[in-house]
Amino acid sequence: QVQLVESGGGLVQAGGSLRLSCAASGSIFSINAAGWYRQAPGKQRELVARITSGGSTNYADSVKGRFTISRDNAKNTVYLQMNSLKPEDTAVYYCNAIVVAVPTTRNYWGQGTQVTVSE
Repeated sequence: QVQLVESGGGLVQAGGSLRLSCAASGSIFSINAAGWYRQAPGKQRELVARITSGGSTNYADSVKGRFTISRDNAKNTVYLQMNSLKPEDTAVYYCNAIVVAVPTTRNYWGQGTQVTVSE
């Protein structure tokens, strides 16, 4: 059974940094495109950053220059390095990925990890 397991969330002061990880487990061959989304209380889930299988990236305007998405194909893991964090970055962060697996390729979501940025 394929799972995306996120880690690295927590409480940090404004200006601080966190690194989120999203590891795919199970009978998988590879991760295709992947992304990080976030959902703050009372708001819709929004795309934060996305990375293609070839390594091309795109970011929400609100995080450009502060966040970096990357991947380690050997470990089937996607990362989100978050620097210069702001209170408005507070949200539950979700990993999303297209996983090439047995018996099929499909889209998966992680369970979410809480990021809280204090003043």
